[in-house]
Amino acid sequence: MSGHKRAEVVKRVARIHGHLHGVLQMLEEGRPYPEVVQQIAAVKAGLDSAVQVIVEDLVEDCVARSSKKGLASEPILQLKEVIARSF
Repeated sequence: MSGHKRAEVVKRVARIHGHLHGVLQMLEEGRPYPEVVQQIAAVKAGLDSAVQVIVEDLVEDCVARSSKKGLASEPILQLKEVIARSF
């Protein structure tokens, strides 16, 4: 597995970690639930985005390996598009 986008995923997860710490702090400070929910939604969106980058990287790796072996990559590219739309 190549992991070309690993550094991007690390940055995203670090950002998510910071947001999640902020959510905990908001709860400890007694901030209103609507504000907390908004931040939790942002964390969820960030996680979804990180997963999408990981899946795209995996699919790209499959395409690269199949190209080296002379296999048709069109179905894999279609799979990548479908996966991207599902996030």
